[in-house]
Amino acid sequence: MIIYIVLISLMSMFTYVAYSIDKKRSIRNQSRIKETSLYMLSLLFGALGGLLAMHIKRHKTKHMMFHIVNWFCLILHIYLGYFIYINKLFEL
Repeated sequence: MIIYIVLISLMSMFTYVAYSIDKKRSIRNQSRIKETSLYMLSLLFGALGGLLAMHIKRHKTKHMMFHIVNWFCLILHIYLGYFIYINKLFEL
């Protein structure tokens, strides 16, 4: 379970940074991070960081698909964490 929590934490921080970089690039009219890459980061255990970045940085908040993907992935990650906890997978 500890491994899962560390994975969620690291990927959420990485996703938050990616959203922040994309926001900064959008302000400066520079090349942006692809939306599919941001979706994939959320899917790969970074949904919490994506949601935090959307609301703290106010980035991608008008795109309904980002809300849907991040919330769906967060619920999926919570369920997966619950499944790991109940079945005592990945014990140290």
